[in-house]
Amino acid sequence: MKKLILLICLFLLSTLITAQSAEKDLIKKTEDAAKTIDDTIKNGWKSKGKVTFLFNQASFNNWIAGGENSFSGNLGLDYKIDYKKDDYTWENRILASYGLLQTQNSSFEKKTDDQLEINSIVAKKTKSYWYYSFLVNFRSQFTRGFLYDKDVNGAEIREENTKFMSPGYLLVGPGMYWKKNENFKINLAPLTSKFTFVNSRYTSIPGYVDGSYFGVDANKSMLYQLGFNATAYYKFNIMENVSAENLLNLYSNYLEKPQNIDINYSLIILMKINKVLSANFNFQAIYDDDAFAGFQTKEVFGVALNYNF
Repeated sequence: MKKLILLICLFLLSTLITAQSAEKDLIKKTEDAAKTIDDTIKNGWKSKGKVTFLFNQASFNNWIAGGENSFSGNLGLDYKIDYKKDDYTWENRILASYGLLQTQNSSFEKKTDDQLEINSIVAKKTKSYWYYSFLVNFRSQFTRGFLYDKDVNGAEIREENTKFMSPGYLLVGPGMYWKKNENFKINLAPLTSKFTFVNSRYTSIPGYVDGSYFGVDANKSMLYQLGFNATAYYKFNIMENVSAENLLNLYSNYLEKPQNIDINYSLIILMKINKVLSANFNFQAIYDDDAFAGFQTKEVFGVALNYNF
């Protein structure tokens, strides 16, 4: 009996070792295949893009429980254009979105989304998955943003607070780029210059306190920072026709409060119905104590019409 148990244990151990060895071999072959595909990509330009219209509507008629008629629409653009020449690559991505909400009892249309972001990385391959790189990242918005309140009579009022290039962010810096494949990339830039641009109109308001408007001092229109920047991109399939795309940006300013790390994280979940229709969930979380002492979050969910080109 003891011999039988021993033989069973030895068999299970042998099976486990063989399975682990086969798994490691499969992982290595998969990585080698991905590297081979990357090395054989043709030189020249390639591009792809997608336009998305996401909408949501609510309508009530004699609805005793109460409710307010509303309609919201969000138009988005995701465009990638890349160039390759032997060991050199130039990757560019434009993300743009704009959304409005109109409710029956509101005096104003309100923005649900307003984003313009351009990412560009020039890289030269070294060994394995590593590249020397130079990063350029630009972020701003398209139109004016407002703070909403009520006047003494209870009427809705608003005050302009932001606009295009107020704020506007520009990050530039050299670094190292690790790219396993198109779905998993990391860029580390230890000497990144960050410029925050604003309209001096907002920093010239009487009673304005230095640094209270996106970190920019009174009567100034720009803030310069030097620090460490890390960006990561990871996309995977949750299940068939359902994908999750993660974008993370971290920044630490060497010149002031380096422990206060700026965080910009985006999650895009795409639930594909067919070539044209999908259900989209977009989530964004930002921590930047120059703008607000806490997390800013944004969530957009709805049915979308998609056009790929």
